[in-house]
Amino acid sequence: MKQLIHSGQLRGHNIAVVGAGRSGLSAALLAKALGAHVRVLEKDKGYNTTRLQEMGLSDVEFICGDHEKEHFTGQQMVIISPGIPVQSVGNLLPENTPLYSELEFASWFIHEPIIAVTGTNGKTTTTLLTAHALKKSGFKVFAGGNLGTPLSEYVLDSNQCDILVLEVSSFQLEACSGFHPRVGVFLNFSDNHLDHHKSSADYFNAKTRLFAKQAENDLAVIDLALQDRMEAAGLLKGKRIYFVPGKRFSCPALAGEHNQANMEAAFQACRYFGIEPGTFQDAIYDFNPPAHRQEVFLKYQGKVFVNDSKATTTTAVSAALNAFDKPIRLLAGGVYKGGDFSQLVPLVTARVAKVYLYGSGREIFQEAWRDHTDVEYFPTMDQALDKALSEMQQGETMLLSPGTASFDQFSDYKDRGDTFKSLVLEKLNISTRNTDK
Repeated sequence: MKQLIHSGQLRGHNIAVVGAGRSGLSAALLAKALGAHVRVLEKDKGYNTTRLQEMGLSDVEFICGDHEKEHFTGQQMVIISPGIPVQSVGNLLPENTPLYSELEFASWFIHEPIIAVTGTNGKTTTTLLTAHALKKSGFKVFAGGNLGTPLSEYVLDSNQCDILVLEVSSFQLEACSGFHPRVGVFLNFSDNHLDHHKSSADYFNAKTRLFAKQAENDLAVIDLALQDRMEAAGLLKGKRIYFVPGKRFSCPALAGEHNQANMEAAFQACRYFGIEPGTFQDAIYDFNPPAHRQEVFLKYQGKVFVNDSKATTTTAVSAALNAFDKPIRLLAGGVYKGGDFSQLVPLVTARVAKVYLYGSGREIFQEAWRDHTDVEYFPTMDQALDKALSEMQQGETMLLSPGTASFDQFSDYKDRGDTFKSLVLEKLNISTRNTDK
């Protein structure tokens, strides 16, 4: 643990942690290290408690099953894991019991400058791109938050960095009150997670909490399309830059206008720390984006196969359709999270040869697209892929860009993307990726 933390800071405190995923357990471990009595609450009755032992939490109080009011009695603080709606536990808390996200809790013990990146789409790519450019420029950087390593794990680590670059989600931000990034990046906004937030306005308000504690010398980097809304809200106290996608930066692995926007936003964040345009361009040229985000994983016999499983919104699907050569064989479907797919009709009509729907969300897609393009439904991705491969022609692109969550048939978007890639390789009877024959 870093020396700036006193091991007994929270001795005598009772802290309840809601959710036993990686973020929740990391927060529990931090609270325990600070001397608190920790109670972990997990709704999943089939939860595998060996994870507690593996993380050194076998001695914490663990309660499995539905949350009850008595679980929160006597707790000085409640830490909620991302993905669990605040309103799902809010009415169970005793009056005046504070509730915080893991991000908020861990940030209390951070003195290093933070770059925090949020937005409906592009968060992970921009976070990693920013960290990559800073590292190539000589900074020691931690990249984490919503994209992988919780901030609590950095606090517990003995290694110190110069700058922290964090992907932050609306789930994390809605339970933040003191989180203070030196640079806050708001990439874009469109309706999403309306199965979690009460409304589009609540979702937007959660995103803008990113700037609540910024001061005069801090920087807000924001999509120009959001300028009027942000200025009208009166939320910004520090410096601000409104960005648009340009063409001054290039990276072979980042195609499309949306990635031009991601690069511009990353540069503006890095510029705050003294990085000039030429240095930034040199640093990002060899950057490779993470998997499942417009990932061209196979070129075979004049056909291109793209895994964009992370695309869970209409905006993300739009970006993918614009990024690749037509005609496109589009695989879509899953758990609908909100958004108007009829807005994509002009793009689908112009660029998509056929849509292969699978799993949940059938009615949403068919209602929006069936009068404008060829749409066929299949119960599973496997079946949809069989038909798509049988109809695909040389010079075409097969694109998995589901526009939905994955939980109808897969554990998460990574499982969905990995399954897609494995099925393609298996059905084509090849084992070498990026094969261009």
